[in-house]
Amino acid sequence: MRHGKKFNHLSRTSSHRKAMLANMASSLIIHKRIKTTLAKAKALRSYIEPLITKSKVDSTHSRRTVFSYLQNKEAVTELFREISQKIAERPGGYTRILKTGTRLGDNAEMCFIELVDYNENLLAEKVEKKVKTTRRRRGSKKKSVEEQVADKPVETTETDVTADETTSEEIKSEESEDEAKAKAEVKEEVGDEVMVEEKKEEIVDEVESEVEEKKEEIVDKAKSKAEEKKEEPAEKKDESPKTDKSKKTKE
Repeated sequence: MRHGKKFNHLSRTSSHRKAMLANMASSLIIHKRIKTTLAKAKALRSYIEPLITKSKVDSTHSRRTVFSYLQNKEAVTELFREISQKIAERPGGYTRILKTGTRLGDNAEMCFIELVDYNENLLAEKVEKKVKTTRRRRGSKKKSVEEQVADKPVETTETDVTADETTSEEIKSEESEDEAKAKAEVKEEVGDEVMVEEKKEEIVDEVESEVEEKKEEIVDKAKSKAEEKKEEPAEKKDESPKTDKSKKTKE
């Protein structure tokens, strides 16, 4: 009976399973990373991690104990010379399982099992994240962009008082819309924490060009309105004498 035995037998006898795990453990110690099925990797993890913990104490007794499991002198020397020094400060969790999908033949789940302290890519990413300690806020940057847009002088032209009032109101409305667009562009293009100065300059230039174009359009509209207003009273004067002549003829 197998009451209370919860480990995976891996469809093998006891001697076959022990030999397989010993070979896999020695190859993992030598190569630092191997590819296998997910079930074997989980069984290997519970097999090899106690041996790695045993290697922290470099004594004859611990070496003989580990050798009784691995049956490989090269793996034992590698474990006690190099790996034990790297994992000296780690309290556990010496291995990592990375899933890679399923196998074509039998659709078995495949994965990589590796030693955590020997994956240089992940260790480099952690170091880079620790180096970046500066924090920047988006509020102050948005203010700087708005101030640059607001500080630009507005070109004025010689038109009537009514035209100037209409243009000033329209320019204010257009500037508010442009500022809203600039804020939206800043939120989309700029990241959560870091804002590149080149992107600032590009956004400010685009906003200024759009504001100038819209100002010119508004000024042209105001000029056309002013000219139409000047022409209207002249037409009224021309119509008045015609009415007088018609009255004289009737008399």
